Amino acid sequence: MVKVLILGQGYVASIFAVGLERIKLGELEPHGVPLKDELSIKIDQIEIVGSYDVDKDKIGQSIYDVAKRYHKGNVPESLKQILIRKGIHLNSLRNLSIATEGLDDNNTLTDAVDTLVQEWLDIKPDVFINVCTTESFLPFNSKEELIDAIKKDAKDRVTATQVYVYAAALYAKKVGGAVFVNAIPTLIANDPSFISLAQESNLVIFGDDGATGATPLTSDILAHLAQRNRYVKSIVQFNIGGNNDFLALTDKQRNKSKEYTKSSIVKDLLGYDAPHYIKPTGYLEPLDDKKFIAMHIEYKSFNDAVDELIINGRINDSPALAGLLVDLVRLGKICVQRNTFGTVYEVNAFYMKNPGPKEMASLPKIIAFERLKPWAGIKEN
Repeated sequence: MVKVLILGQGYVASIFAVGLERIKLGELEPHGVPLKDELSIKIDQIEIVGSYDVDKDKIGQSIYDVAKRYHKGNVPESLKQILIRKGIHLNSLRNLSIATEGLDDNNTLTDAVDTLVQEWLDIKPDVFINVCTTESFLPFNSKEELIDAIKKDAKDRVTATQVYVYAAALYAKKVGGAVFVNAIPTLIANDPSFISLAQESNLVIFGDDGATGATPLTSDILAHLAQRNRYVKSIVQFNIGGNNDFLALTDKQRNKSKEYTKSSIVKDLLGYDAPHYIKPTGYLEPLDDKKFIAMHIEYKSFNDAVDELIINGRINDSPALAGLLVDLVRLGKICVQRNTFGTVYEVNAFYMKNPGPKEMASLPKIIAFERLKPWAGIKEN
């Protein structure tokens, strides 16, 4: 079995939990899971063993109870057995109308980390999935700077994700290996401080920021244009949604974090930094989880002819990421089995908007997928 622990029991986590259990029950085909049943570890071997959140209305509830808020269809009763524990927030939900409660409220960061590690030693997760709300963050210059900030209780310097990774590294060192999937924009797989910490602690890190919706589509279109030597004059890509993550992105600093991971593909794929506007642009509550995306790309073709691509779409935001998590959980466990610690570019290049490590460039997703398969041990027919 692969035991999974969720950090942030919001929309994505709830859809992941419901969809996973329904696949295991035989109610659904694994649509949206790229590697389906092709890995040595099968989907029915994944078991959710814990969840953490800082919303007072969720702490102490079961995943079943919370998932019913996000999914209007059948919620498997197996999720009634998994209770949501109190996590760390470090004011990450500021400006949102959510009453928060965290281990960091009345404890030092060191004590909060110790509490987490002790709980995890009881739960024994193999994989941590980080789907917390998008944060405003600063990277670290070294793992020593990170450790010092936690020891000095510098709560204004670290984010919830950064503390969770540190705790996961301590846990991984004790148990001989674990995985941290960073599906949000906070730089972890792209921060050498965390990669150094992970390598010496038997921790696998996948990241950063799950590639769903418009961004992987933009990536493949830009690669298509580059291969045909068409000169891109400008790129506009935006999305508007109605879930809590889009509400959080109305905060300028959080939006800046997201904009960076979405925009990082342009120069990598084209070889030049075409003028672009690529970022989340708004929140509209009635859209709920079904975001509106729009894309406009103008480019020069032969004899200076100017062409345009205009694409509009409506995409269910959380299921698009949740399906990728089913693969990432299994790929992470495979890394531990291989004693491959730190981060893995072959995985990140396909599944992440901003694939680590820092020195590696983004690839067209269609190429990244073909490179991933042999790494994962998938043989072509």
